[in-house]
Amino acid sequence: MKTIGITVFGCEPDEAAAFKELSPHLGALPAIVTHSVSACVSIDSIDSIPATGNRCISVDHKSSLSKAGLQALRATGVRYISTRSIGTDHIDIPAAQQMGITVGNAVYSPDGVADYTLMLLLMALRNAKSIVTDAGQLDFRLPATRSPDLADMTVGVVGTGRIGRAVIRRLQGFGCRIITYSRSQKSGCASLPELLAKSDIVTLHTPLNDHTSHLLGHRELLLMKPGSLLINTGRGGLVDTAALLLVLEAGHLGGAALDVIEGEEGIFYSEASPDALSHPFLRRLQAMPNVIITPHTAFYTRRALYDTVRHTIKNCLEFERSTFHG
Repeated sequence: MKTIGITVFGCEPDEAAAFKELSPHLGALPAIVTHSVSACVSIDSIDSIPATGNRCISVDHKSSLSKAGLQALRATGVRYISTRSIGTDHIDIPAAQQMGITVGNAVYSPDGVADYTLMLLLMALRNAKSIVTDAGQLDFRLPATRSPDLADMTVGVVGTGRIGRAVIRRLQGFGCRIITYSRSQKSGCASLPELLAKSDIVTLHTPLNDHTSHLLGHRELLLMKPGSLLINTGRGGLVDTAALLLVLEAGHLGGAALDVIEGEEGIFYSEASPDALSHPFLRRLQAMPNVIITPHTAFYTRRALYDTVRHTIKNCLEFERSTFHG
């Protein structure tokens, strides 16, 4: 079995350990680079990276790759990019196609994201943010109003891919009514306006692309039932954040739990001081007692890590084999 080289950009220590553990068994030789690929191309240091010249590279979802960055990579011989994520919205796919660079994603177990989604959903439903905050300040009084039971709720699941289906399986155990929407108009799915109008809770699990950007804008958010909840563990760009802030401040929605948010790049995965935080909406959302913000961490499980690394290596191997035989 021929061993192939893979340059792994933005590689965290646990990812590096997984690459080193799995690569020998799969026939790969990883070159670990701790800097993100976007940082390397932005400072014109791509030529100094070890193993420059590998046709296959791996990048993380935290790094954006523009046309200029792709051009710099192609000049070093890159022909295949495997992103260690399901989504590819951080890469300029049309530009990559024009340059003859193939982009692949890494599929991992949907269980971690589905579990996290249910956790956020239940936290939002039971007003956990306020309860935990009050208890931390030694205020142990019961809330003024009782929370509803999930079994009495209608939950709208937007997107019925692997993660959406995993969320549905978990919801079925709670006995709630489930409505689904899929852009492919699968049998049994509702229209998006119907789902929004009938759901007490809406959870988003559809990819972000040109068709789904701001899938929920101001008009769609107003279609949601008064007092309903929005959960987003998909991509921040699925929701018009400015519009979401308006309907929350107006009291139309009962709350939101967001693991992703527009403009999170450069903020999430870093320690941001209050003075330096320049996001136009993040601090206003965080200040709301009925809004939960977490830093794009639903995917962050051990199983997902090993699935991602394994599929990244296999993606690169399949590309090399297909081009060799082709």
